[in-house]
Amino acid sequence: METELCALAPADWRVRSVDDVCLCVTSGGTPSRRDSASYAAGNWPWVKTQELQDGWLDDTEEHITDEAVASSSAKVLPEKTVLVAMYGATVGQLGLLRRPMTCNQACSALIVDPAKADFRYLFFQLLHSRSQLKGLATGAAQQNLSGVLIKSLRFPFPPLPEQRAIAHILGTLDDRIELNRRMNETLEAMARALFKSWFVDFDPVRAKAEGRDPGLPCDFAALFPDRFQGSELGGVPEGWEVGRAGDLVLLGGEKLNPSQFPDEVFDHFSIPAYDEGRTPKAERGEDIKSAKSMVLAESVLLSRLNPRFPRVWLPSLAGRRRAICSTEFLVCVPGQPVTREYLYSLFTSQEFAAEFATFVTGTSGSHQRVKQESLLAMRVLQPPAPAVGAYTTMVAPLLAQIQESIDQSRTLAALRDTLLPKLVSGEIRVATDEVKVE
Repeated sequence: METELCALAPADWRVRSVDDVCLCVTSGGTPSRRDSASYAAGNWPWVKTQELQDGWLDDTEEHITDEAVASSSAKVLPEKTVLVAMYGATVGQLGLLRRPMTCNQACSALIVDPAKADFRYLFFQLLHSRSQLKGLATGAAQQNLSGVLIKSLRFPFPPLPEQRAIAHILGTLDDRIELNRRMNETLEAMARALFKSWFVDFDPVRAKAEGRDPGLPCDFAALFPDRFQGSELGGVPEGWEVGRAGDLVLLGGEKLNPSQFPDEVFDHFSIPAYDEGRTPKAERGEDIKSAKSMVLAESVLLSRLNPRFPRVWLPSLAGRRRAICSTEFLVCVPGQPVTREYLYSLFTSQEFAAEFATFVTGTSGSHQRVKQESLLAMRVLQPPAPAVGAYTTMVAPLLAQIQESIDQSRTLAALRDTLLPKLVSGEIRVATDEVKVE
């Protein structure tokens, strides 16, 4: 039995099953956790379904050894394998292997026959059909897709050169989005490194105390003393103060019920929107069922929900729509002498995140929260305004570039989402001689 997931297609396209266009459709396995050696210094990346994010996989959180592969159902999959999540909350999520890897049993691995199909074309067909695919999942407690069902899925396939051309167009957009993501990771790391150097490790102060050049312009170097003083946080630069986070942060976020404005379109900064690329969703008031907080122009959003997964958002309010956010975000406005950029860097620092997570309340691991009073009571360093200003001068361009990349990726994603159904259905035909395909 085969499962049709396609509408009408051009006459010269052929409807084929996943099984027909693949050399192999298989799954993976989980080596025994009782044998810690299976995961210690493993050389094979091991994919779990939560790592499937609808794009390329370059590496994984865990790796397994050759011995673990041999003693389990795990198997080494070649590059260009398409992975589909079969179980639970991630069902239907997709991934592409950039290099040989292994996976667990919750992944279906599609090894495409290059003589019959382009692997990225199949990936985009699956992406386009995800809502239908999820609708085919069965199970009361947990939604599941079977390997047999995935093999039976049928899609329209144009001639191979046109498949490659379609994959090239959509893949180029995805590749640019991925490049922006990686660039943003680099820029974020640069900002974090500078914050840690100046306000956690106090490198300029240590250098001056030891008679070394701090490696900064003279006007910046002059902002740092050459000795330390004791404090409840340990040694801090002489003359710098320690106080409460409430001295630096003003909590805003007037409450609003969007359903009272059913026809108004809001920019909604939600937890899912953050997790999906830090892009707010434009939503009508009638579609938003609970009270929200107003987002202020100079604010930083700090999630109090499950802080072991830090979520810190620097919202951009360039549009004309009113902006709202989940009440799981604390709307934090910087008070003197700190700036928005400093506050964002403080909240994204490992040291702050680790301490903030210790204030959680609640017994459920998936719904633990930090009370706003706990944030305001945290003891934090209060550097002088000139040092904060110098840091902001250096970091503000980095954060602005990050936001520009996010905005560009949002535009590219909208273009991809518009083209995807038209290209994989044949509504828009691609002249293969006009597209350079590598």
